[in-house]
Amino acid sequence: MPKVSVIIPANNAMNNQTQTLKSVLQQTITEFEILIINDGSSDDIVEWSSQISDSRVKLISQINQGVSAARNTGICNAQGEYIAFIDADDLWEPTKLEKQVICLDANPAAGLVYTWTAFIDQFGQPIGVSKVSHAEGNVWEKIVIQDMISPGGSAMIRAECFNKVGLFDVELTIGEDRDMWTRIATNYPFAVIKEFLTLYRRHSNNTTLSNEKIIPQLSRVIEKTFKNAPKHLLYLKERSYCWINIYAAWSSIQDEQNYSKARYYRKQAVKYYPQIIFTLMYLRQTVALTTLFLLGTQNYTKVRRIKKSL
Repeated sequence: MPKVSVIIPANNAMNNQTQTLKSVLQQTITEFEILIINDGSSDDIVEWSSQISDSRVKLISQINQGVSAARNTGICNAQGEYIAFIDADDLWEPTKLEKQVICLDANPAAGLVYTWTAFIDQFGQPIGVSKVSHAEGNVWEKIVIQDMISPGGSAMIRAECFNKVGLFDVELTIGEDRDMWTRIATNYPFAVIKEFLTLYRRHSNNTTLSNEKIIPQLSRVIEKTFKNAPKHLLYLKERSYCWINIYAAWSSIQDEQNYSKARYYRKQAVKYYPQIIFTLMYLRQTVALTTLFLLGTQNYTKVRRIKKSL
């Protein structure tokens, strides 16, 4: 029986899928299976997979149902003690699975262990953006405000967790990761590997979603999360809405260079949780927004490129 089941949802992802698979096969542990879930692809994934000689790699095909349903298919077919997800365009450092397995083996109460994430561009080069968190143990009160784990490729989950909390919510098209991690955090402590072992690829397919689409979906996740939350924790709901608006403001600044939109989302954030103005995040965003206003879109983009290069 494999120690780890690696689940790779794939929908017309052949541009990067070979590289993703290679990064999994190069892991320093070998006791794993790889379940590639072909979620209604129209590319040559079936022919491509038939040429893979490694018996640990299996292809499961289904009609297109979305990433949540694809992950659920993988979970239902997984044989490993632990389950790890990676999208078909992301990468792992070679020691990622080994260090997570050691962590979960040493912490039998932990339901999930995640790693730090570095963002890369379509060519696999770092873009100067990362996701870092030191949160571990009982993280529910933290994750309902800020999701420190997503993208989902950083997490390894004890398979038994899904028996307790259920599968991914197929009704959610955005924020399904956050919903799952929150449900797991309700029942299990988390652990973290404080190393950049997950590489998340940013490209046009995952940066074109507008805040007008993202916020309503994340709002559904927030409402679902707090529907049955203890009364003494309901105050965190306002902070949760605050932070999704703060991140929407960042997106408006960095991805769209839209000053007006950024100001709107910041005002919404302050409306939900006025104390946000005293945080370092808000101060940094104020500097970025002021820079955008003073320099204009083109010069602001140049400054960002120089900063990322440094």
